[in-house]
Amino acid sequence: MTSMFSCIQPALWPESGISTEISTYFKISGPVGTSLSKGGLTFAPGGSVEVDGYFNLFNLGKWRNLCGLDPIGLWLKGKGRFQLTVWLAQPGRSWERTFDEIVILDGEFSLPLEGIEIQGSGILFFGLTALAEGEISDFGWITTAPPRRRPDLIISVTTFKREEAVAVTIDRFRRFRAASPLRDHIRMFVADNGQSLTVEPDEAVTIFPNANLGGAGGFSRGLLEARKAGATHCLFMDDDASTHMEAITRTWMCLAYALDPRTAVAGGMLNGDYRWQLWENGAIFDRGCKPLYFGCDLRDRQAVFNMEFETTAPAPSGFYGGWWFFAFPVDKVQHMPFPFFVRGDDVSFSLVNDLRIVTLPGVASAQESFIDKASPQTWYLDMRSHLAHHLSLPQKSISWGKLQRMFFNFYLRTVLRYHYDSLSAVNLAIEDVLRGPQFFAEHADMAQRRRDLKEMTRTEIWTPLSFPPRPRHGRASRPLRALLLMTLNGHLLPFADLFGSDLVVEAWAREDFRQVYGARQITYVNRQRNSTYMVRRSRRRFWQESLRLLKNSFKLRRAYRRLQDEWQGNYPALTSDRFWQEKLKLSAEADRPLENSGLDLETGT
Repeated sequence: MTSMFSCIQPALWPESGISTEISTYFKISGPVGTSLSKGGLTFAPGGSVEVDGYFNLFNLGKWRNLCGLDPIGLWLKGKGRFQLTVWLAQPGRSWERTFDEIVILDGEFSLPLEGIEIQGSGILFFGLTALAEGEISDFGWITTAPPRRRPDLIISVTTFKREEAVAVTIDRFRRFRAASPLRDHIRMFVADNGQSLTVEPDEAVTIFPNANLGGAGGFSRGLLEARKAGATHCLFMDDDASTHMEAITRTWMCLAYALDPRTAVAGGMLNGDYRWQLWENGAIFDRGCKPLYFGCDLRDRQAVFNMEFETTAPAPSGFYGGWWFFAFPVDKVQHMPFPFFVRGDDVSFSLVNDLRIVTLPGVASAQESFIDKASPQTWYLDMRSHLAHHLSLPQKSISWGKLQRMFFNFYLRTVLRYHYDSLSAVNLAIEDVLRGPQFFAEHADMAQRRRDLKEMTRTEIWTPLSFPPRPRHGRASRPLRALLLMTLNGHLLPFADLFGSDLVVEAWAREDFRQVYGARQITYVNRQRNSTYMVRRSRRRFWQESLRLLKNSFKLRRAYRRLQDEWQGNYPALTSDRFWQEKLKLSAEADRPLENSGLDLETGT
């Protein structure tokens, strides 16, 4: 940031550990070189680049919606003689050249872009063709308007026994902050749930040894400390911080210029295995967590443009942001996280607080694949959080029939592929929700349930194997699949355990039931192909868990209205400052007023 302009969207460059998929940043052709360690572009005559990728395009329509009609410009730093073209792309129309001239660079160059008219959505990107040898060492999108506010942003990181990963993150942040014009407005707080970090604190990073109450407890500690420090905004971020540090700058600028003080920024998620692919760009909750733009190929310019055009509009109902990257105004938070331990806390936090959640181009985190992570514990956590959302949040209240369809979905996804351990975990989750919200308050550390789930997991345990079997997926015809679906993959057929195929299915196909119809036994192979687990059709376990689910369903039906009243009545107390101060044993904070609720935890009154 200088006295002349603010760089509201700095350049992002391919980076080891984040993404080296060059075409998601820009597309180069001809004699152009780039440095993975330093960034920048070096041109020989005739070399060209189009800066149109997900990480570097500028969504003008979104900026105007969020931040108003501030003057926009392009800033370049480099040397050489170039043909510079700036394009405006709008949906349903041909692209327009807003600038197309020869420019001579010898240091910094800024280009005001005035008089650009768009109706709703519009994307700016630029191209350079070298007319002589030259280089571009940096670029960005700028404005000469002053910010509406200067956020004091605390980056809250929660970690547990991941000393190496969080040490790398802290080092990256310190180096970024030291060189950033925003250094006086950004700090990092680390909630150390494992109380094992040996990193020395300084003015940039503060470490808080913390009780292990999961992500909910760690981020609650970060938010409490951010309030205590007088921060205006807080950014929840993963401990491995697999995101570009300059995404923090983009987020800060959005918060600084936003017209609506409720503005919050949700980071997207890149598939850690294929970093050209989005896992989600925000998500909605409706009887399940549904990622938006799942599978979007970030190498495909039109797919990225369409996503950005669509996300210029207000977010759909039920929209939420994941806590791998989620920035929000502290004073707009009326409810702290619910004590889910993990899974579901980010959903309820987004839904219950009055925030305007947006996504920004290039603000995303690369995450390890979820393919191998599904386990009875994750099924337990998903079912109990899904059910708790519908019981505790009035805006997510649904009819009993719709709730039954959610149950049936969980049931089919487990029973059709013989995951009886997971179905047992689903049953346990329903039973715990039936115990009421007080159960969650008393078991915020989930220590007993983690032991219980580990003990009850009998077959769905990844076991290392040097030479896993070759895949043998099912290939039943459509009529046969329909018949097998009606019999719940043979469970309702007499003597079903005596027939069927022995299949070997790769983990990526665990949700594709077409691969397992007609199986008697299924061996699942993880994505690294070094571990497997085997499940087998068991009518005994099928009936045991199916009848248990039916019984739980009837119990929930009879108590449905009472449970809604109980959960909604107690939710404010369980998401109050006082609740977390007591759970985290922050005695020094005991005299602080309860800002969110005066409810009694037992009665909800």
